Amino acid sequence: MSTFSSSLPSPGDPAQAEVPDYPLKGIPELRLPPRGGFVPDDEDCRRLWDKYDMLDNIRAHSRVVASVATALAQQAADRGLPVHVPSVRASALLHDLAKTYCLRHGGSHAELGAAWVVQETGNLVLAQGVFHHVYWPWPLPVNEAAVLCSLPFFIQYADKRARHDSFVSLESRFEDLLDRYGTTEDHRKGIRASYLQAKAIEEALSRHLGMDLRTLKV
Repeated sequence: MSTFSSSLPSPGDPAQAEVPDYPLKGIPELRLPPRGGFVPDDEDCRRLWDKYDMLDNIRAHSRVVASVATALAQQAADRGLPVHVPSVRASALLHDLAKTYCLRHGGSHAELGAAWVVQETGNLVLAQGVFHHVYWPWPLPVNEAAVLCSLPFFIQYADKRARHDSFVSLESRFEDLLDRYGTTEDHRKGIRASYLQAKAIEEALSRHLGMDLRTLKV
């Protein structure tokens, strides 16, 4: 297999790379939990893992994602940004809630998982993180700290730094994805687009959070 650096393009200006022109006037204001929405703690999330028969390796992966996302959210909160850290952690723990089911039966684990999270918690904020943890379909708000430093981007970035139950670089993560799933040109194109988006998020979060996320330790 080609090395990762030669398989994917350099980021360039990835914030707008290969993003469809959606008629979205602005990103919804969904940083804080809605009234009536339940924010589950770690034990509540484990109960939901049990209920939906989550595989052990997916639980281990979810713990890594939650550790990374929580660290980012806490850094943002410490810098005065309006981030609800428990919501970020809960969404991260639940982001792959439907992965086991979809591995067995097919379907989109992001879409089904988001539906299950709404059903179980009534919390649209948590569901937003689950629904968008694979890819953000609109232009990235890279220059808007209070928008980019929010739950869906923390979840998505954390997921892209977790290869199974290990915390790795984006390059290592996407090299693994190319190796396992880059079986067609369409698949490789999707992986490249996802990598460019993840790099844009990494660079923007590093700037807004005042830390180089490439050297992050969790």
